[in-house]
Amino acid sequence: MSEYNVKQLRRTHKGRVIAGVCSGIGEYVGVDANLVRIALAIATLFGGVGVGVYAIGWLLMPEEGRDTSIVQDLFNKQQAKSTWQNSTDWGSEQKPQQ
Repeated sequence: MSEYNVKQLRRTHKGRVIAGVCSGIGEYVGVDANLVRIALAIATLFGGVGVGVYAIGWLLMPEEGRDTSIVQDLFNKQQAKSTWQNSTDWGSEQKPQQ
């Protein structure tokens, strides 16, 4: 079997200015990160969409060297917290409502 070199969308450390979103997109697509930055700046000037796209990218793109994004980490943390709370409630009996 041959190994696949799968390209993954990640926020990069190399070329990072703020959070690495533009450099990650540029590396993934194969263009200069500055072109992505310019496109987001233009989108910000004409409607403010660029800031939202950048924020969504920051939340959903995992950082280089990690497998999960910020949103996934928060979701997993919340699930672990709720699982822990449910496991501590197993000994308490519920009283019938009147």
